[in-house]
Amino acid sequence: MDAYNLVSLAGLAAILGLAWALSENRRVFNRRVVLGGVGILLALGVFLFATPVGREAFLTVNDLVLRVLDSAQAGSRFVLGRLALPPGTADEQGQTSLGFILVTQALPSIVFFSAAIGVLYYIGIMQRLIGIFALFFAKALRLSGAEALCAASDIFVGIEASLTVRPHLKTMTRSELNTVLTTGMASVSSNVMALYVFCLKDTFPTIAGHLASASLLAIPAALVVSKILVPETETPRTMGQAVAAAADADQADNLFEAILDGAMSGVKLIVGIVALLLAVVSLVALLNLVLSGIFGCTLQGLLGYLFAPLTVAMGVPPVDAMEVSRLVGERLVLTEVASYRDLTELMAGNALQHPRSAVIAAYALCGFAHLPSMAIFVGGIAALAPERKSTLAALGPRALLGATLATLIVGGIAGACFAGGETLLTGR
Repeated sequence: MDAYNLVSLAGLAAILGLAWALSENRRVFNRRVVLGGVGILLALGVFLFATPVGREAFLTVNDLVLRVLDSAQAGSRFVLGRLALPPGTADEQGQTSLGFILVTQALPSIVFFSAAIGVLYYIGIMQRLIGIFALFFAKALRLSGAEALCAASDIFVGIEASLTVRPHLKTMTRSELNTVLTTGMASVSSNVMALYVFCLKDTFPTIAGHLASASLLAIPAALVVSKILVPETETPRTMGQAVAAAADADQADNLFEAILDGAMSGVKLIVGIVALLLAVVSLVALLNLVLSGIFGCTLQGLLGYLFAPLTVAMGVPPVDAMEVSRLVGERLVLTEVASYRDLTELMAGNALQHPRSAVIAAYALCGFAHLPSMAIFVGGIAALAPERKSTLAALGPRALLGATLATLIVGGIAGACFAGGETLLTGR
C-alpha cells in the first residue's frame, strides 16, 4: 500500500462526511447501512484487486465480455460494411475503416446486448440473479424488500429496474423513493456498458472487467449515500419482506419474440442516445461560445475546477487531477458517453501520467449521474406512479447529488485497492 492508496481511503471518509453534511436530517444516521455498505465495498475492492482468485475472476469476466462483443460486431459489419470497421482495420475484401464513427461502430452493440438480456429474462436467469442480490442487500443492510429488489435490478438494467417494484411505488417512503432514483443514476445498464467497452477496449484492454466491477460496486455505494442524504424516518411497508418482481404484461411468449423485443428496445435506446447527444453537445457548445467570449472559459473547465478537490480525494495524482476532474464535470452535463470518449482520447495520446488515474476515472465515470438522466428517471418513474410526482421532482436534484457522490466513492474504492501491476491494465 502506497501513499495514494491512503489518500483514497482518507478521501472515502471525506466524501462520506460531505454526504452527511448535506443530509436533510443529520440527526438520523443509519449505522447498519453505512458501515455495512462500506464494508461490502472494501471487501469487494480487496477481492478484485488484491487476491489471486479475484484477479482471475476479473480477467475471466473481461475476456468473456470482449469475446461476446466481438460476436456483436459480426452483425454490425454484415449490415453496415466498412462503416462498422474500427479504426486501423480492414475486412476480408480489403476495405479499410473510415475512422471511428460512434453511431455505426459502438452503438450497434447495444442492440445485441439488449437482445441477449431479453433472452436471459425469458429463460429466467436474470430473475434468479436479481433475486439473489436483492436478498443479500435486504439482509446485509436491513433494507425494505422493494428497495432491495430495485437496487439489485439496477446492476443489470437501467430505468427498467423501477418496473420491478411498480406496485410499491405509490406507497414507498420518501427515503425509499430517493434510493430508487439514486441507485438508478449511480449505475449503468448492461447494454449501455457495451458502448463504453467498445470505445475503450483498444487503449484499455481490461476495461470490460473494470466496468463490470464498477457496476457491482455502484449499488452498495449508492445505497450508503442515499440513506445518508435522505435517512429513513418512517416504516416501509415491505420491511422484512421478500418482494417478487412485478409481472411484465408484455413478457414474450417464445424465445424469438424475446430476441425481437430486446433488439427493438436496443434500437429505441440508440435513438434516444443519439438524440440526446445531438441536443446536449450542441447546446453546451453554444454555452461555451458565450462563456469563452465573456469570461474566457468553458463549462467543462469550470466544472473541472469544481470537482478537482473530490478528484484528488479519490486518489488521482495531482498531475492528472484536472484532466480527470474535467471528465467528471463533463459527465454531469454531457453524459458519460462523451466523458468516456474523451477518456479514450486522453489514453490514446498518453495525456495521463499515472495508470491509476485511468483506472480511477473508469470507475468514477461509470454511472448515469447527469442532468439528462435525472429528467429521464424522474419523468419515467413519475409516469408509473403519478401520485408521487411532486415527491419525485423534489428528490431529483438530491438523488443526482447522491449518485454523483456514489460514483466518486466507487472511484475512491478503486484508488484505495489498486496497487499497480500490468495484469489489471493490459490483461493476460
